[in-house]
This record gives sequence, structure tokens and C-alpha cells, in this order.
Amino acid sequence: MSRIRVLVVDDSVVVRRIVSDVLGQDRRIEVVGIAANGRLALAKVEQLQPDLVTMDVEMPEMDGIETVAALRARGDRMPIIMFSTLTERGATATLDALAAGATDYVTKPTGTASVHEALARVAHDLIPRIVALVPRTEDVVDVPARPVHAAPVATVVEHVAPPAPGAEPVTRPMPPAHPVQLVVVAASTGGPDALTRVLRGLTVPPPVPVLVVQHMPPVFTRQLAARLDRVGPATVVEAGDDEPLEPGHVYIAPGDRHLGVDTRTGMLRTALDDSPPINFCRPAADVLFRSAVRSVRGELLGVVLTGMGVDGRQGCVDVVGAGGTVLVQDQPSSVVWGMPGAVATAGLAHRVLPVDQIPAAVEDVLTHATADTTGAHR
Repeated sequence: MSRIRVLVVDDSVVVRRIVSDVLGQDRRIEVVGIAANGRLALAKVEQLQPDLVTMDVEMPEMDGIETVAALRARGDRMPIIMFSTLTERGATATLDALAAGATDYVTKPTGTASVHEALARVAHDLIPRIVALVPRTEDVVDVPARPVHAAPVATVVEHVAPPAPGAEPVTRPMPPAHPVQLVVVAASTGGPDALTRVLRGLTVPPPVPVLVVQHMPPVFTRQLAARLDRVGPATVVEAGDDEPLEPGHVYIAPGDRHLGVDTRTGMLRTALDDSPPINFCRPAADVLFRSAVRSVRGELLGVVLTGMGVDGRQGCVDVVGAGGTVLVQDQPSSVVWGMPGAVATAGLAHRVLPVDQIPAAVEDVLTHATADTTGAHR
């Protein structure tokens, strides 16, 4: 069985050793080379032709952002996973790398009590992403990785297999035009770019509030909101607790907190909580979608974008059951067709669309909404 060929790029000997040791324990993965900086990485990629690259953000001579940009500029399309720190500076650099063409990221294991715990954290966060980003038909057979005993991290995505190879989306007929009071959006791997394209594609500020769960840790979500605020007509903010939901505004769930909707005052407001992860995620799309259904019933539009796992699928069951509308991103334009694929192959999507067609589809649904949805809950 062919294994996934990985190049590990990091200026730290310790980190290179940790990552190489972790990946080397998984029979699906082969570490074919290492590099201590971006300049060496460029040569190694050309020489070794890896299936995937793990890339440190801050390195001498040529940092991770420059390296990603150079690889993409010369036509290298393999997935690149950034290895970043959970800091303001690390978040900024990681989002810059994603904008330059990196595929995904994991955060370095800081504050761990032992080397064993650090290894477990890296395995827990990194291996499922590698397997998801380089799918092989052999992955559907029984090729187990060595078990890693580590508590799940609240902000990581669910490690669930994507739709089976060959599974086809089953779309539902579009429902009749109906009132829409909220738009709820789910995204994970590849989500920052997909969200950028969706928000940039809007022609006017949305006439209703938009709430977004993007699987990201704290700090990252605040910076993501600030970046998205600059790309389109909507006002984008990181959601706070107990804030009134306003038309034309997009609310990004803060890292490590669930985002929901509260109607106890008779108005739609944000509700943040620290309840346990759902689908191994906090924030979780299922929490947001189900809360929105409880608040506005079927007067709702759900959108599921690229991402690992199945978060959002159960929430879409509730949206469809209440009479709302569901749009999902198609497989060719998704970095990982896990979340949208889980919804589409379960027959819960009304439309399955390339990411660049989703803004127009959202505006079409909102334009044909038949009720005043200025934010008051009735």
C-alpha cells in the first residue's frame, strides 16, 4: 500500500524530531525528508515530490509565509500544514500563510507536562489532517494507526471519515420562499479562504444577522474576524456574549466557546457558553444551528462550507425539519469535503454549489424571503 509522503520543515531540531517520530509511527505515513528553513524546503520539494508538507511559520533565511508563496508561485499544489504558536504573533503569521496558499494549520504543543504528552498532542492534531488532505482509496480498509492516549483538545475538529469514495450528493427540492431571520454558517479546514470568498462575493450587506462557526482556537478567531471585516460589504466581528444581533453584521464564534442564539428578551441576541465540546469541537456548528432553530424555527438559512468531520450535519437535520434552507459547498471547490459532504450525501442540502456561487445563492434566498426580518423575534 502506498503511504502518504511527508516533508517536515522546521528550524528547530527538537520539533523536527517530534513531528518525524509521531508521523513515523503511523503506517499510512512516511516522512521522506526534513528541512531546516524555507530555502532548503524549496529544493527538497523539487527533489522529493512529497504528497504534503508540514511547515514552521518562523524560520531563518526564508520563513514559512515566504516559502508557501514561493511554492504556490512555481505551481506546487500539494497541501501545506502550518505549525504555529498559539499567540497573537503566531495567529497573525498563520493567517498570512493561509492567505498565501497554505492549506491548514496546527498549533504547537505548549505547556505540556512531558515529551509523551507533546507527542500525543501532535499526533492527535496532525495525523487526521494529513489523512484527510491526502485521501487514498486504501484508507477505507483496516489500516489502523497506533493508538494515542490523549484527551481531545476542545478546538480541534472531529476525527471522522469523510463521505465514502463515490458517495453522491442527494439534493432536496428548494423549499417555497419563506421568512429568514438568521443565516448560520459552518466551516473548518479551508474555511478562512472560503469565508473570504463568500463575504467578498456579497453585493450588499445581508439584511439579516449572519453567525459563523469556524473551527479555530482563541486569538485566531479575533484576528480572522478583523480580516474578514475588510473584504466585503458586511460588518464582521468576533461575537461577544449577550449582544443584540444586527442586520448587516457577521458574528464569528470565539475560539473555545460555543455560540448560540438567545431570545429571552424578545430580541435575537448572542449567547456564549463553555459547555463540553460537541463533535470534539468548541465552538461547534451543531450547537449554533440547533440553537438558531429553537430561536427562529424554520426562518433560517444554513450554509456548510469546507471542513473535516461531520460537524453541522445534525444541525442541518434540525434546520430541514423546521422548514429552513440548507446550502453546501461542493466537493471540487472544498479543501476537505467532510462537513459539506456529510450534509449533502445525507440528503439534507437544497443546493450543492461551488464556493464562488454561494454568495449569489445566499442573496437569492434572502431576496425571496417574504417577511420583515430586521432582527425582532416574533
